[in-house]
Amino acid sequence: MQKSVKMHVLPLFFFLRVATRLQRKFRVTLALLLVVIVGLTTQAQIVPSTGAGATPASGLPSSTPAAPGKGALPAGVNINNLPAGVQQQLNQRTGQGATNGRTATPGTTQTPTGNDFSQKGDTVLQGLTDKEVAAENVRRARNRELTERREKLFGYALFNDPTMATTFQPNINIATPRNYNLGPGDELNIQMYGYSVGDFSQKISPEGYVYISGQTGIGPIFVTGLSIDEAKKRLISRMSAKFVGLRTSSYGAQNTFLEVSLGNIRSIRVTVTGDAVRPGTYTMSGLSTVMNAIYQAGGPNDIGSFRKVQLIRNNRVMATLDLYDYLLNGIQRNDIRLQDNDNIRFTTYIERVEINGAVKRSNIFEMLQGETLERLLFYAGDFTSNAYKNRLQLTRLTDRELKFMDVTVPEFKTFVMQDGDVITVERLLNRFENKLTIEGAVYRPGEYSLDNNKTLKQLIASAEGLKGDAFTGRITISRTREDLAMENLSINLANIMAGTEPDIPLQREDQVIIPSRFQLAQAATISVTGEVNSIDTDMPYMANMTLNDALIRTGGLKESAAASLVEVIRRKKDVDPRSPSAQIATIYRFNVNRDLSINSDENKNFTLEPFDQIIVRRSPNYSVQTYATVAGEVILPGSYAIISKDQKISDLVNQAGGLTPQAYVEGATLVRPVKLSAEELRRKQRAIEDVADNASKSVVEAEVISPNSVESININLKKILAKPGSSEDILLQEGDTLRIPKLLETVRIEGEVQLPKTVKYRSGQNFQDYISETGGFTTKSQRRRSFIVYANGSVDRTRKFMFFNVYPRVEPGAEIIVPRRTSVPLTAQQVLTSTVGVAGSLLTLITTILLITRIN
Repeated sequence: MQKSVKMHVLPLFFFLRVATRLQRKFRVTLALLLVVIVGLTTQAQIVPSTGAGATPASGLPSSTPAAPGKGALPAGVNINNLPAGVQQQLNQRTGQGATNGRTATPGTTQTPTGNDFSQKGDTVLQGLTDKEVAAENVRRARNRELTERREKLFGYALFNDPTMATTFQPNINIATPRNYNLGPGDELNIQMYGYSVGDFSQKISPEGYVYISGQTGIGPIFVTGLSIDEAKKRLISRMSAKFVGLRTSSYGAQNTFLEVSLGNIRSIRVTVTGDAVRPGTYTMSGLSTVMNAIYQAGGPNDIGSFRKVQLIRNNRVMATLDLYDYLLNGIQRNDIRLQDNDNIRFTTYIERVEINGAVKRSNIFEMLQGETLERLLFYAGDFTSNAYKNRLQLTRLTDRELKFMDVTVPEFKTFVMQDGDVITVERLLNRFENKLTIEGAVYRPGEYSLDNNKTLKQLIASAEGLKGDAFTGRITISRTREDLAMENLSINLANIMAGTEPDIPLQREDQVIIPSRFQLAQAATISVTGEVNSIDTDMPYMANMTLNDALIRTGGLKESAAASLVEVIRRKKDVDPRSPSAQIATIYRFNVNRDLSINSDENKNFTLEPFDQIIVRRSPNYSVQTYATVAGEVILPGSYAIISKDQKISDLVNQAGGLTPQAYVEGATLVRPVKLSAEELRRKQRAIEDVADNASKSVVEAEVISPNSVESININLKKILAKPGSSEDILLQEGDTLRIPKLLETVRIEGEVQLPKTVKYRSGQNFQDYISETGGFTTKSQRRRSFIVYANGSVDRTRKFMFFNVYPRVEPGAEIIVPRRTSVPLTAQQVLTSTVGVAGSLLTLITTILLITRIN
């Protein structure tokens, strides 16, 4: 690192020496420029040196071996010869063996990044080449396709459902079956009781014998192949020679009894061969049947048969099982109890047929030779309720290509299925064969059956007839033709109902629409505006509606209504379009009493027409009480009624009892409520935003713009009180507030000054004196735009006279505001760019001068 720094510092000293000589000869500017350029170049070239094991900027691993130090192995020690636990700890300390976020195992080759499948969570594909990965993906796709086909195979779920693991296990907690054939390994419980007592329980020997031990001298008895009953008879026959009480004889009646039962059941070995999922030899209980062995073997495989499962015993077929009997009918035909060395063979299927669509079981079924489509429908659970049963679609494989066939209902019993057939059962069409619809001006619109309503008149009668507003001159029937195209029929129903035209026969899916007269006419209304009590003054027009009716529905007249001047404005319908002075409206005037009666007998029952507009005007002599408020330094502050239209500010001060001795009349302000339009609000908001760039924060925050805001009006109360009624004495309005403050003794300075604050007002001090009390202007002060806001709301600005600023006068309660300069300062990069540009220009100029001097 020291060597690297030294190599970069030496050129810096060299250029400094050159800059010193140039400074002596060609002034300071050129030397400083060289220093700046060399310094920037040297800083860009100096980079931290890479230590041992560090990664250079190129991204390639460093080939320099790590220097021995903390965490490094001594010389001659191989990490691969260390124990696994020690290797892992060293790898964690030194950071070695990490590739692609995993720890490398010593002695193994890491998979390249482009073929690293471990990030996908599939450990099987780790370390494989692209070709091997492609082959593995093909194999998995084939397995998925095979699994999907097996799941669709009828009966697959019976033998491959994990929840049915104990379904086909034999029940060993049952009484000994009478037809159970004994064999070697079975345990017989032989109990003798009565006059003689003995326990001769034992297992049957491999040779098939039981031995009656002791001093009986009976010897071995062969019982293999016998049932329990047969074995009991043989035991009694042989043992009665020694125990005479087992039988009634000349020695007396039977007084000893023998009971034989089966204890532990022997295990047998059964072989499953053929097209089974798991063929092999199985050790099973002696009570197991063929179905138990079939389930243990996983049932038939992809090409195994469900219909022909053979039980082979002693080299001959003892029974053939059809698993469909159990799956469809619950019958376990030929489910024989197994014996040792039995062989269960799964044959290969002969025919398989697939059925899809509107059936209860959409599966692949195995068919026996000669079975028909009717049998296939039985296997599929028959049709669903929405199936189209008249015709089935069949796709059959021929020797060369596919063949499409239609199978109708009469052929179901005789049509023989073949291997590879695919049956598709379609669903019913989404349409009705006998539905009619009637809408409009009938009493019971809705859907009706074509069977009971063959004609238009019958359908109208079923709908309880026509309403009174039915427009019978032209009704519409929307009809769906056989090609599913829509057709519109316009019919004169009035003639049909009168019998002058024949009745119209209807068809399925017909839609009858009987319009109403009200639907064909524009909805007529009456509007009432002006001085009425109701807010909602629009009402639907009704026949024979009078002016009194309309006024009553609006809640009557207000107190401010000019009842003697109620107008009804009626539109003209027959205006001559060629007349430039044609009358387009008629005005009717009425004198209405407060009880809403009309004085004139002629217009007493004036009938309104559609779209008449009633206007109730406001009485010109009616006005509500209005008030103005005076606050501050008056004798009686508060709200006072405006008793005349020409009442002025001086009158309001007189009503309040006059001013107090502490009143500061120069600071009096009149505040008036203002309702601004949307455009005025936007314009005033823009003005406030402009002031915000130059004014103080307090002034801007005080300006709250709203549609119902207030504004201050500059007044000179001193002149008003000196000469009441003059031009300075303005008229009062409702909501006006006259604010008269106490004598103010402070001045507030805000904006771009060193220390904004409030100071005491002193007579004789000017604008600059107050600025001096805040520490003076800042570097960002915009002095020529300074202004003063006086106590009464008036504003005065700074003016220019030649090169001098003429500041406004300062009065008590005033606020001095110094705006901020809005110019954007230059960034460091801009300053540097400008400096380099100027320096380059100077360097060029100096070089040119030197060359000219040398030439001369």
